[in-house]
Amino acid sequence: MRERLRVREGFVTSDRMDKTVVVEVTDLVRHPLFGKVTKRRSKLKAHDAANECRVGDRVRVIESRPISKTVCWRVSTIIERAVSAEG
Repeated sequence: MRERLRVREGFVTSDRMDKTVVVEVTDLVRHPLFGKVTKRRSKLKAHDAANECRVGDRVRVIESRPISKTVCWRVSTIIERAVSAEG
Protein backbone atom coordinates (compact mmCIF):
# COMPACT_ATOMS: atom_id res chain seq x y z
CA MET A 1 0.00 0.00 0.00
CA ARG A 2 1.41 3.38 -1.00
CA GLU A 3 1.72 6.10 1.63
CA ARG A 4 0.29 9.54 0.96
CA LEU A 5 2.91 12.26 0.57
CA ARG A 6 2.72 15.18 2.97
CA VAL A 7 1.93 18.59 1.51
CA ARG A 8 2.58 21.85 3.39
CA GLU A 9 2.17 25.56 2.61
CA GLY A 10 4.44 28.33 3.77
CA PHE A 11 6.46 31.42 2.92
CA VAL A 12 9.96 31.51 1.44
CA THR A 13 12.37 33.09 3.93
CA SER A 14 15.64 32.53 2.07
CA ASP A 15 16.60 31.91 -1.55
CA ARG A 16 20.37 32.40 -1.29
CA MET A 17 21.28 28.78 -2.03
CA ASP A 18 21.44 27.33 -5.52
CA LYS A 19 18.27 25.36 -6.32
CA THR A 20 17.22 25.34 -2.64
CA VAL A 21 14.86 27.58 -0.67
CA VAL A 22 14.00 27.78 3.01
CA VAL A 23 10.24 27.67 3.63
CA GLU A 24 8.70 28.64 6.97
CA VAL A 25 5.53 26.73 7.79
CA THR A 26 3.18 27.84 10.58
CA ASP A 27 0.75 25.53 12.37
CA LEU A 28 -1.83 26.28 15.05
CA VAL A 29 -1.50 23.71 17.83
CA ARG A 30 -3.82 23.29 20.80
CA HIS A 31 -2.19 22.51 24.15
CA PRO A 32 -3.36 19.06 25.28
CA LEU A 33 -4.14 20.03 28.90
CA PHE A 34 -4.84 23.77 28.96
CA GLY A 35 -6.41 24.13 25.52
CA LYS A 36 -4.54 27.32 24.59
CA VAL A 37 -3.83 27.63 20.88
CA THR A 38 -0.25 28.55 20.00
CA LYS A 39 1.65 29.01 16.77
CA ARG A 40 4.33 26.47 15.96
CA ARG A 41 6.77 27.40 13.21
CA SER A 42 9.12 25.08 11.40
CA LYS A 43 11.63 25.72 8.66
CA LEU A 44 11.92 23.29 5.77
CA LYS A 45 14.56 23.23 3.07
CA ALA A 46 12.96 22.57 -0.29
CA HIS A 47 14.37 21.83 -3.73
CA ASP A 48 13.61 24.52 -6.32
CA ALA A 49 14.99 23.16 -9.59
CA ALA A 50 14.25 26.25 -11.70
CA ASN A 51 15.43 28.82 -9.10
CA GLU A 52 12.17 30.75 -9.58
CA CYS A 53 11.14 31.26 -5.91
CA ARG A 54 11.90 34.60 -4.25
CA VAL A 55 11.76 35.74 -0.63
CA GLY A 56 8.17 36.35 0.44
CA ASP A 57 6.55 34.00 -2.07
CA ARG A 58 3.81 31.73 -0.75
CA VAL A 59 4.57 28.18 -1.92
CA ARG A 60 3.27 24.63 -1.62
CA VAL A 61 5.94 22.03 -0.84
CA ILE A 62 5.61 18.28 -1.14
CA GLU A 63 7.57 15.57 0.62
CA SER A 64 10.12 13.77 -1.55
CA ARG A 65 13.05 11.43 -1.35
CA PRO A 66 16.20 12.89 0.25
CA ILE A 67 17.85 15.15 -2.31
CA SER A 68 20.77 16.07 -0.05
CA LYS A 69 21.67 15.84 3.62
CA THR A 70 19.11 18.45 4.72
CA VAL A 71 16.71 18.68 1.75
CA CYS A 72 13.79 16.23 1.64
CA TRP A 73 11.02 18.52 0.31
CA ARG A 74 10.47 20.02 -3.15
CA VAL A 75 8.52 23.06 -4.31
CA SER A 76 5.30 21.94 -5.94
CA THR A 77 3.72 25.27 -6.92
CA ILE A 78 4.08 28.97 -6.25
CA ILE A 79 0.69 30.02 -4.89
CA GLU A 80 1.29 33.75 -4.59
CA ARG A 81 4.17 35.98 -5.65
CA ALA A 82 5.68 38.47 -3.22
CA VAL A 83 5.09 42.14 -3.92
CA SER A 84 8.43 43.57 -5.03
CA ALA A 85 9.62 47.02 -4.03
CA GLU A 86 11.19 47.57 -7.46
CA GLY A 87 9.41 49.31 -10.27
